[in-house]
Amino acid sequence: MFFYMYVCACPFERVCLCMYAWQIPQGLEKNNKENIYIATTSPPQVFEAYSKQFERDFTTFLKLRGDEIRGGGRMVLGFLGRSVADPTSKDEFKPYTLLSETLSHMVSEGLVKEDDLHSFNIPIYGPSVQEIEAAVESEGSFNLDKIEFVFVPWDAKEDCNNYEKNDTSGKIVAKCVRAFLEPLLVVHFRSSVNVNRVFDVYVEKVEEHLSVSVERSSYFFHVISLTR
Repeated sequence: MFFYMYVCACPFERVCLCMYAWQIPQGLEKNNKENIYIATTSPPQVFEAYSKQFERDFTTFLKLRGDEIRGGGRMVLGFLGRSVADPTSKDEFKPYTLLSETLSHMVSEGLVKEDDLHSFNIPIYGPSVQEIEAAVESEGSFNLDKIEFVFVPWDAKEDCNNYEKNDTSGKIVAKCVRAFLEPLLVVHFRSSVNVNRVFDVYVEKVEEHLSVSVERSSYFFHVISLTR
């Protein structure tokens, strides 16, 4: 089940809710080898598994909130998502792709077991506008009054005091990702992985990506207003 009240430890943590799940979608098994989330190289069944679970869990979430909110009441949600319908056409969750590459690099060095990497998928999901609209309409408890989006830079820190002054952009991104993925890494890989080493390598890969990126790397962030 996707859980919608997890507050991300990221530069915009005061407003950001993450599509975090208690478990990965059923049916993934080892179909997403070397990827830990939906990537441009993921087979279609991986996207379908994530999308179906989102539809099921988000409609359940809306139904439960509908039971709690009186007629005329309003609910505003904000969460990470996608700007395109096809997740394989554009890598909008590059931080997770870079973490996949980090773990693959450590497999090649004998520091992580290949089977452990192939069976690891992270339980989050970033929906498209179309998926949000379809879920709200099909569930029926709320009217979708307005949906907007903003692009939030990975390393946004102007309004945040949680980082040291000498933190590089790569370190800021790594701290954000580590805040919610470290427990999952520890549980899945157990003592076979050195988490500090993972994120040391990850910082290097993020820094390399940011140094060659033409545009400032950003998250796509949905803000939706619903009335009962």
